Amino acid sequence: MRKVCVVVGSRANYSSIKSAMREIRDHPELRLQLVVGASALLDRYGTVLDLIETDGFEPDERVFMLIEGETPGTMAKSTGLGLLELPTAFERLEPDVVVTVGDRFETMATALAATYMNIPLAHTMGGEVSGNIDESIRHAVTKFAHVHFPASKGAAERIVRLGENPENVHMVGCPRMDLVAEVLAQDGDGLSDLFQFGVGGSFDLDRPFLLVSQHPVTTEYGDGERQITETLKAVQEVGLPAIVLWPNADAGAEHIARGIRKFREHEDDSKLHFFKNLPTDDYIKLMRKTACIVGNSSSAIREGSFIGMPAVNIGPRQEGRDRGSNVVDVDYERGRVAAAIRAQVEHGRYEHEPIYGEGKAGEKIAAILAERPLSIAKRMTF
Repeated sequence: MRKVCVVVGSRANYSSIKSAMREIRDHPELRLQLVVGASALLDRYGTVLDLIETDGFEPDERVFMLIEGETPGTMAKSTGLGLLELPTAFERLEPDVVVTVGDRFETMATALAATYMNIPLAHTMGGEVSGNIDESIRHAVTKFAHVHFPASKGAAERIVRLGENPENVHMVGCPRMDLVAEVLAQDGDGLSDLFQFGVGGSFDLDRPFLLVSQHPVTTEYGDGERQITETLKAVQEVGLPAIVLWPNADAGAEHIARGIRKFREHEDDSKLHFFKNLPTDDYIKLMRKTACIVGNSSSAIREGSFIGMPAVNIGPRQEGRDRGSNVVDVDYERGRVAAAIRAQVEHGRYEHEPIYGEGKAGEKIAAILAERPLSIAKRMTF
């Protein structure tokens, strides 16, 4: 059996590869190996490992590689620590192929470790355009990878233009859409116990509410507290209740978190409920019900276009990413954010736009990993 090692380092990593993990685990010619590390192991980010285990996956290795501080320097050091620790895990597991996800610092550490060890590397969600350091990491990992699983047609074309062999580029769609399609096919929402977790006020989820998901922009390090404060003030001005999610572990996360904590301390938060993390299914159910998602998460663009969810995207973090008609872009000024939220709530649902696939990505990834020859050979092609 071909051993496929998937490295999960964050909640975004997990939701972006969960369906493929499931298909790999269940494929008769594949054996799933799972390495969990970085913020996915830490309580301050919601202990994603608990969700992974609840979903029936057992990690083969746990790799602690996140240096606290959430500064540009600690991001660089965490990448180095991952590069020290991941080779030990790969030596023990002896995978036939390593799968790395997206564009985070642990993705770079995974790519470097696997390729230096002559292990074929498969990369999901490459070729996309966005702001932030993510774009540089994403394209760099593309140049290390031997098998490419882009999520959209435009992304696949960019990978080929980067000099990758078209035979190794497989436009499978985004595995996150697999989960969205499954949840949308279910009856009921299963959210009656939601407010037993997290902190803050509770409200009727059958009435209009907002979903706020805002992460640090590494190229604007130091400005995160002001940015999230503008967003929360805008939400307050609109007057709708909101669910607010904790930021990811990128440089500047503590600035965002501090802004959230200060808002809770000094403002009326009775209409807000805060979560460190949410099970993927619950997050999708909230996206299906919300009047509008606000912030700079890629989920507003990826899942948002699939669901037809109104989205207000703030700042440059998703700049250039392939998107549907559901997204309105604004800067960090609270008045503009509030006006955009009101307009999107008034507009309501958009049409389904399957820019990132129709929900079969995991199945396709497993089939390709089982059937295609694997090679560590790399050569620029034009």
